[in-house]
Amino acid sequence: MLETGAGGLAWWRVRDTELAESPVGVDLQQAFRAQTLQSGLHARVLEEAVGKLCSAGLQPLLAKGWLAAGLYAQRGLRPYGDIDLWVRPEEHGAALEALGYPPGQQYPVDLHGNSPARDRSWDELYARARPEEVGGVSVQALGAEDHLYLLSVHMLAHGAWRPLWLCDVAAALESLPEDFDWDYCLSGGKRRANWLTTAIGLATDVLGASPGGLPTAIANARLPRWLAPALLGSWGGGTPYMHTSPMGLTVPRPGALWNALRIRWPNPIQVTIDWNRGFDRTPRLPVQFAECVVRSGRFLLGRQTATDPSLTSRRFPFRSSG
Repeated sequence: MLETGAGGLAWWRVRDTELAESPVGVDLQQAFRAQTLQSGLHARVLEEAVGKLCSAGLQPLLAKGWLAAGLYAQRGLRPYGDIDLWVRPEEHGAALEALGYPPGQQYPVDLHGNSPARDRSWDELYARARPEEVGGVSVQALGAEDHLYLLSVHMLAHGAWRPLWLCDVAAALESLPEDFDWDYCLSGGKRRANWLTTAIGLATDVLGASPGGLPTAIANARLPRWLAPALLGSWGGGTPYMHTSPMGLTVPRPGALWNALRIRWPNPIQVTIDWNRGFDRTPRLPVQFAECVVRSGRFLLGRQTATDPSLTSRRFPFRSSG
């Protein structure tokens, strides 16, 4: 729980029990305190960064970390490493310059030039955005409908390996405004609706989230049988392959090869998104094998291009990243 950022939430759960005085309880309390202090520092950084962007005539959109933390009883319950801001693609260069990039280390801002919802126009996103006050500045935050979708797809695209990401979806569901537009949220095609319904189903079935006013199609939807075990398996499976050392550092050590292959076995939730599939009853094993083939090809190609520079100019359109 500490490694995945859920220490503060665990402390909130046990703070009034006998576990609070245990060594583990003390560790969880310390995590909550550290996260609370970090939240205060991030608020100051966000205020300064948004001020810089606004002074340059730019209007960023705020989402994820800081905005997600506001869904909880206290901001210290939801840690985040940086501040996520989005700007229109044509404004990305000006925004980087306003924030002092490069090196850009003055502000821990993850500045995105792509859309937080690719099937929505920027005009739609800004039309549904709402103002958030951060210190002495006002910033446009992603609307509740688009933010719920972003939190859901971000979680699924990373294999849902952090429990905190599913907690974000649950917290968003239990904080929906009265004028939440389900028709708009679900519009955009069957794939979008399927991914969103899946994330909501996990939040309600696994975490017990109890949002009101769910559309009948979502409330009555049933998750595929393989999904919940895959989710719990990812929570207990240790470090995901995306956070491991490069495979090239492992190959020279045969004793570590089997474990390296084990932790790099594709997450069934993640490959569903990578391969633009729906969450249904069909087995994920064929897609996982296909992902292994793709990833192995990229690895072998990378080793070959290191010795044959002529191959670096060739284009190989693989579907997903390794």
